[in-house]
Amino acid sequence: MAAKQKGVKEITSNRKAYHEYFVLERYEAGIELCGTEVKSIRAGGANLKDSYCTVKNGELFVRGMHISPYEHGNIFNRDPVRPRRLLMHKREINRLNARVMQDGVALIPLGLYFKDSRVKVDLGLCKGKKLHDKRDSEAERQSKRDIERAMKNAD
Repeated sequence: MAAKQKGVKEITSNRKAYHEYFVLERYEAGIELCGTEVKSIRAGGANLKDSYCTVKNGELFVRGMHISPYEHGNIFNRDPVRPRRLLMHKREINRLNARVMQDGVALIPLGLYFKDSRVKVDLGLCKGKKLHDKRDSEAERQSKRDIERAMKNAD
């Protein structure tokens, strides 16, 4: 029997979300997957690019998350973009749903990682950026890059 893995190993992150949104709060949620999906994730076949979360009947779902079909799989491979249930406590889901309905914020998956051999989703309570906010953050990133380049050349 194989030993359980320990620690945290990042699988993928949603870099587009950091460009499009301000992250107000972060949450950790489990995700309900079938066996071939886990194998595909271990092989690096997950993409969070256009994914978002919704609450339906008191359950939290991630939609638009693409998990490639496992190449060594069989008839049990699932639809790559099917809605997948996220696992959180009911009171946390209700609190998040109230925030999303009131404040005009969105629940966006920011990352996917293994935590002690279980797949976890890093959720962000996010508020959309305006065009000028995106320009400001891009200019700030560019200036940091220029400063680092100048420091490196000075050495």
